[in-house]
Amino acid sequence: MDHLRYAGASPEAQRAAFLDIVWSDPLVREALLQARRLDLPHWRIVSGALYNSVWNALTGPPSGYGIKDIDLFYFDPADLSWEAEDTMIVEGAEIFSDLPIAVEIRNEARVHLWFEKRFGQPYPPLSSCEEGIDRFATKTHAVGIRLEADGGYDLYAPYGLDDIFSFRVVPNRSLDNRATHETKAARAKAAWPELTIIPW
Repeated sequence: MDHLRYAGASPEAQRAAFLDIVWSDPLVREALLQARRLDLPHWRIVSGALYNSVWNALTGPPSGYGIKDIDLFYFDPADLSWEAEDTMIVEGAEIFSDLPIAVEIRNEARVHLWFEKRFGQPYPPLSSCEEGIDRFATKTHAVGIRLEADGGYDLYAPYGLDDIFSFRVVPNRSLDNRATHETKAARAKAAWPELTIIPW
């Protein structure tokens, strides 16, 4: 199996391959379909469930291998209370109850309220889910997808898809998030030894 067969391909070819792989994965497909039912504002499934599923498809492990949880972002600046976010989490727990992996739902409009306490540095408020993806500690992880009402995809990958298809974990220094990059990179390398880790 040539796991690098899409590395260096055109952006159009990589986009087509990415969408085909994630839609063919039963876990991701079901998560997308159920997320659309939840009808969150400006939502996206992001990060690990996507790029891990691509790596699985290209190296052979089964669906869900190496995926800790499924991250579902939404953006609702109208209500920044924990109670409002928790209501969405509870509703989501019911909708996603049949999935074998937990779905973690977060209102990205609230990240600046808890980020410093958790990670030790300030975090400017976000204006969208996409801006949050832009700031991920690792460029390779910066990908999000939404299933539209008409069945089409809204794919957001600000740094492109070549790092994913090249099995290359690349730091994003837009924030001083070295510890997160290194922790996630080490965990990924243990699951997919094909990866090349670019140091901070």
